[in-house]
Amino acid sequence: MIPFLQSRESREALVRSYVNYLGAERQVSAYTVRNYSHDLRHFLEFLVKERVATLEEIDRSLLRRYIEVLIEQGVQKASVSAKLSALRSFYRYLISQDFVSSNPLLAISSPKLEKRLPIFLSSSEAAKLVEIPNAAAPLGQRDKALLELIYAAGLRVSEVVALNVDSVELEAREIRAWGKGSKERMVLMGVPAASALRLYLEDGRKKLLGNYRNEALFVNRYGRRLSVRSVQNITKKCEIKAGLDKRVHPHTLRHSFATHLLDGGADLRVVQELLGHANLATTQVYTHVTQKRAREVYLKAHPRAQEKGTPTP
Repeated sequence: MIPFLQSRESREALVRSYVNYLGAERQVSAYTVRNYSHDLRHFLEFLVKERVATLEEIDRSLLRRYIEVLIEQGVQKASVSAKLSALRSFYRYLISQDFVSSNPLLAISSPKLEKRLPIFLSSSEAAKLVEIPNAAAPLGQRDKALLELIYAAGLRVSEVVALNVDSVELEAREIRAWGKGSKERMVLMGVPAASALRLYLEDGRKKLLGNYRNEALFVNRYGRRLSVRSVQNITKKCEIKAGLDKRVHPHTLRHSFATHLLDGGADLRVVQELLGHANLATTQVYTHVTQKRAREVYLKAHPRAQEKGTPTP
């Protein structure tokens, strides 16, 4: 049955059906499901205001109007692009269910985004951050193992909270992680991360679990699986205590991981594999970071880099 968009019940039924499709057919993360469903509801509310009754009434001009409204409301280009990505996924669902016969988004391009270099920590800043947690207490052992692992393995925050105890091979210093699109990959960790994990598993985690049983690797004080928001809060708390002059998120450690590997001479393809990037172009942004750093070091260090009368490159 084709949904009638002016009915709230019909719209909500459509969203629920789409969410079930994302979970069952596409197997996307809970984070993506939440964002896509939020963006879809926002678009459906726009259709209500435009008095659109059926999905077949949506055309290229209406979609362009939607983009114009978002920009008029001050929505950033990156957010507009994200909303369009959600709608593209939604239209794949609509076509699979025969709710529509064509896809008007094929004629719509996402706004051109400014290229931003990722923020990363220096090796000394990263070392300072991971040393902040108190390794004598259960929560401190967990936080230290968590930060060490994200930095050592370059994990996404969604990947690290999804880890189970059996995902870890301490002796081989390997982690089996599930990335975007439910793709499995093996990542590596160094001795500090392995040592921090061993202490946490043998002491802190057992104390946090108590009598509760949970397969999750990282748990909260009640023995439940740690959430993405909790990892973000832990990172922020350690950033403040470390006195860093940068805003640090879990993804900042992932950026630092990639940048430090390339600075150390790692092959770009190897870094791509370790990060779990499907496209090499996604990984190449880190080469721009290292080139920028090399330029800054050169201009500061070389005695004739800024010779009098010579403009700074």
